[in-house]
Amino acid sequence: MSLVLQVLQTVAPVFILAAIGVMWVKMGWEYRVEFVTRLTMTLSVPALIFVSLMKTEIDPEVLRNTALAALLTYIVVALIGLALIKMVRLDVRTFLPPITFGNTGNLGLPLALFAFGPIGFDYAVVVFAVMAFLSFTIGVWVVSGGSPKAAVKEPIVWATILGGVFLVQGWTLPVWTVNTLDLIGQIAIPVMLITLGVALARLKPGTFGRAIWLSGAKYVICIAVPLVIGTIAALPPVALGVLIVQVSTPVAVTSYMLAEKYNADADQVAGLVVVSTFMSIIVIPVLLAFLI
Repeated sequence: MSLVLQVLQTVAPVFILAAIGVMWVKMGWEYRVEFVTRLTMTLSVPALIFVSLMKTEIDPEVLRNTALAALLTYIVVALIGLALIKMVRLDVRTFLPPITFGNTGNLGLPLALFAFGPIGFDYAVVVFAVMAFLSFTIGVWVVSGGSPKAAVKEPIVWATILGGVFLVQGWTLPVWTVNTLDLIGQIAIPVMLITLGVALARLKPGTFGRAIWLSGAKYVICIAVPLVIGTIAALPPVALGVLIVQVSTPVAVTSYMLAEKYNADADQVAGLVVVSTFMSIIVIPVLLAFLI
């Protein structure tokens, strides 16, 4: 019961902040999505990723093994997702990134800490770093229509690289700098969730129908693949459990923000975010019951 309550407490802010965005639109107030997207994707989210990586302490061998397993897992998930999308004739730009990448940051990290303790959190940050790098290089390349320049220009890519360097080298910054970046990073999650609510207020009928079966397929793929790869790689039990939990988190709000930024079908992605997050209330506690 405590685990269920923890999951509910973790995902509740997602729905509350999204509801604020819905009410904002219903009240007829102005909300400039383009400005908010630029603010979060070029300033706040990069700061959040950089600080999270820089503050994490982890053994280099653990970093290498976990990172390699996570990298291979995301590659296989993406290939299976691509095959599924092609089979049902959906738009690759819109659907491949959200099917592949989950909410490993504001949902996966706290879940890993609660379920597996501090060592689980360290593993989770490594998986988060791999996901962030792939999401904002290959993921951006896909959603932008195959433009390499779009991925190279993403501040999140460079924030992930710098954060990884600081993590491996054990470097840090002056306290006032870290505090400033940390404060900037705190803008990201609430603003993105409110923006998601704005998108939900504009959803077209029928969006959720497709989102239900796609979200179900995502969970099957994103649980089975890390389980198989982590087992073959002989990861320790905690690392294996964290890898499965992180990869199988619901669709991230950043997937919606990227779809909005690069003119993919953001409404469809918003539906996936909401439906997969609702499903996580059931899926994640059941999954953790088998892993802990």
